[in-house]
Amino acid sequence: MKRTLLAHARVVFPTEVRDNVAVLIEGDTITAIDPSSAAGATEINLSGRTLMPGMIDLHCDAMEKEVEPRPGVHFPLEFACAQADKRNAAAGITTVFHALSFANHELGVRNNAFAAEIARAIGDWQAHALIDNRVHVRYEVTDETAPPVLSALLKDGHAHLMSFMDHSPGQGQFRDVEAYRAYLAKTYKTDVAQIDEILARKAEAAQSAMQRMQQLAAQAHACGIAIASHDDDSPQKVATVKALGAVVSEFPVNLETAQAARAQGLATLFGAPNILRGKSQSGNMRALDAVLAGVADCLCGDYSPAALLPSVMKLPDLAGIALHEAIALVTCNPARAAGLHDRGEIAVGKRADLVAVKTLGGLPQAERVWSGGVPSLAAHFDHV
Repeated sequence: MKRTLLAHARVVFPTEVRDNVAVLIEGDTITAIDPSSAAGATEINLSGRTLMPGMIDLHCDAMEKEVEPRPGVHFPLEFACAQADKRNAAAGITTVFHALSFANHELGVRNNAFAAEIARAIGDWQAHALIDNRVHVRYEVTDETAPPVLSALLKDGHAHLMSFMDHSPGQGQFRDVEAYRAYLAKTYKTDVAQIDEILARKAEAAQSAMQRMQQLAAQAHACGIAIASHDDDSPQKVATVKALGAVVSEFPVNLETAQAARAQGLATLFGAPNILRGKSQSGNMRALDAVLAGVADCLCGDYSPAALLPSVMKLPDLAGIALHEAIALVTCNPARAAGLHDRGEIAVGKRADLVAVKTLGGLPQAERVWSGGVPSLAAHFDHV
């Protein structure tokens, strides 16, 4: 069994950060912290580096752009999966839930059949992957055609997290009908007649949405898959999704809703790009304000996996929190929310998902990455 000793690192533990620590990896597991003996182990000197757990991204839809970089332009799925896998490894992400939308009224990769094809391709690529690639299926609840497709993915083990989203205008992310019209027109080049048809379908299908959600939630629970809710906009909405068994509230749009989610025991999730940019792309609650108010449990890549690492490294200065508290937002907290009890922290017995971080020009970057003890990203800054 291969043994590797990561020596002289500044290590981020769940409750503290310690300097000049050694971590022993045997196979895919962390087996010792500051071992008295590491005979036969290959030693890697991480002096000047910060060693943290591999990041866990519960929601990143960048895969959709890997498949369809421009409207109607599609890459082969194995190529897209390989590129997304490498981008996540380079970002320091060792477990990613690729968020795929099932919203048949929309176009492109969010068509149900196409989204299901991508989900299966992700599973097929895992045999060759650098990191742990999983699928987060996002169900647009006003789509009456998606449940059989989602049910098949759940049954076949191609879905690992499920979220319920409602992009109907007038609530949630698109409280303004005109904002939703603009989104469709810009994103999918949709004309006025198509937009009118989409809105009419959504309004009609909304009447039976709860029944479909209940059926899918029951199957997800039976498969041991966590459920999330998307763009919650009120305490009442939180109570509704809590009754369905949701354990994550993604992107609550205001402070009152985020507070309600935490009071109900749901983990809250916000976008890391929001931290870097200093604002929400939809004009909703700033992620930094959620951190400052103590109502943020997790950060996700959203549409940019590379945003995770610099965002959390900025938070001690931006929000006045300790580094280990910032790192928890992308490691142990999302692991707990998704029920991944084997990872998310540097501790004996945990999976050896690790990232060595080096700062260059004020920008923290992943220098080395291990996924299950296997190097996914080799050192490339040693000359600096």
